[in-house]
Amino acid sequence: MQTGLDGKVALVTAASKGLGRASAEALAREGARVAICARDEARLHRTAGAIAAATGSEVLPVVADVAVAADIARLVETTVARFGGLDVLVTNAGGPKSGPFESLDDGDWAQAVDLLLMSVVRLSRAALPHLRRRGGGRIINITSVSVKQPIASLVLSNALRAAVVGLSKTLASEVAADGVLVNCVAPGYTRTDRVTALQDAAARREGVEPAEIERRTIQRIPLGRLGEPGELGDVVAFLASDRAAYLTGATIQVDGGYVTSLL
Repeated sequence: MQTGLDGKVALVTAASKGLGRASAEALAREGARVAICARDEARLHRTAGAIAAATGSEVLPVVADVAVAADIARLVETTVARFGGLDVLVTNAGGPKSGPFESLDDGDWAQAVDLLLMSVVRLSRAALPHLRRRGGGRIINITSVSVKQPIASLVLSNALRAAVVGLSKTLASEVAADGVLVNCVAPGYTRTDRVTALQDAAARREGVEPAEIERRTIQRIPLGRLGEPGELGDVVAFLASDRAAYLTGATIQVDGGYVTSLL
């Protein structure tokens, strides 16, 4: 399938591992030049080298924390300076603190707002002038199935990732005339470090083995397994491609059928 991504410029955040890395690799595999960021410099450079070796595409590693406004501005500026423009923005961030509502204080909420919501606001604001300059582009926000079906003990994620969907839906209408398409992908239970950490935490709370928590999770997934990061990455690459030219304002779950709602 021709995607039209060859030679395009993409920026993927929190991409040294997990869903961000898989998204960056999927875009690079289609010929895009990709900038990636993360806080861990050593891991980031290893990932950039691995993606470049696997795909033959140019990969630019930029150390940045998406919860810090100045880092976001520098990240976008560095990407554009290196590649001459920007066509695709993929926003991604690590998960916030878990726990029930009454265990979280104002500091926890403020950190989560910067990490999950304001990172998307700031990245989109910084990227839009460059996307318009190229005659249009894509903003793809990685959220979670919690935007459609809240997950116990993840109140910060449930609340703030849903806010990202509201922002995306609004922005999609505002920038459609500029040729900028804005969509969200909502991963379900996928084999990532984040899901492993949540399983370990649940196992400690219940006094069982992590394998038991995973078994229960898989029981609720119609396809009978956890997802793989590359399966999410392929959907991101599709949304970034010419094949998704009439798709904006959507939230697509990649969850093996886990979400049972109609919308």
